[in-house]
Amino acid sequence: MALDNRAAVRKVLIITLLLNIFVMVLKAVLGTLTGSLSLLADALHSVTDSANNILGLIASWFSSPRPDREHPYGHLKFEAVGALGISAFLGIACFEILQGAIERIISGGKEVKISPPELWLLLIVLGVNIFVAFYERGVGQRVRSPILIADAKHTMSDIWVTISVIAGLIGVWLGFQWLDLVLAFPVALLVFWSGWTVLKENLPWLVDQMAIAPEAIYDIVLSVPGVVNCHDIASRGVLGRQVFIEMHLIVDAPDVESAHRITEEVERRLEERFNPVRILIHVEPPAYQSNQISF
Repeated sequence: MALDNRAAVRKVLIITLLLNIFVMVLKAVLGTLTGSLSLLADALHSVTDSANNILGLIASWFSSPRPDREHPYGHLKFEAVGALGISAFLGIACFEILQGAIERIISGGKEVKISPPELWLLLIVLGVNIFVAFYERGVGQRVRSPILIADAKHTMSDIWVTISVIAGLIGVWLGFQWLDLVLAFPVALLVFWSGWTVLKENLPWLVDQMAIAPEAIYDIVLSVPGVVNCHDIASRGVLGRQVFIEMHLIVDAPDVESAHRITEEVERRLEERFNPVRILIHVEPPAYQSNQISF
């Protein structure tokens, strides 16, 4: 049975939403006051942080692991859909950053002006981002929430973006105006890479990619006394979050009750190794033959 972690996930998302709104507003105000393109781009990146938190709250509300009549396999894919939404937001942010940088190159813009107090405020922003990233990742790993882990990775990219922006603005303060424009491009690349990582990690869940190598399942099943063979092994889901396993099991049993005891032991050992997992076993007589481990 899958663990229902939604209460913990919602608590983290609400806390990080408030912090991300604070960071977003502060970056936008400083970007407007200084005229920094890289800082305004960073503020746009932070807009996606807040949107991701809202999206995560919606996804978490619908992503109960418990089955019901309309969703007999649970609702966990809603959480993966939410993580893909994060990837989409990052793609939009990347496009906006590049568009702004190219427009600045073509048409020019006003001189960037930065003061030491504004740089200190950006260090506060950096501290908040670091706290959010490690807080989300820690809770996400503890409660096995893909959307918290995905959002933590997004925030981690925000940390590197903010560090690069602060470094660029320090250069602007020292008289190197071109640094602000140049740094807008690596900011866009960091945003794109973050989105690609989130997409790559959540797509297997939605397309029912194999979760566990059938050979690994086969070895565990064949170690159970009374099992002659197993074939047509299939698995899907996310290991450590929720996995579904199906197989055909050939047992050496004189009656249904004995066959049932063997299958229960198979389920126990698989649950011990891959929990949380739901297992469906089709039992076949010992005379049945098949060497097809998987599809």
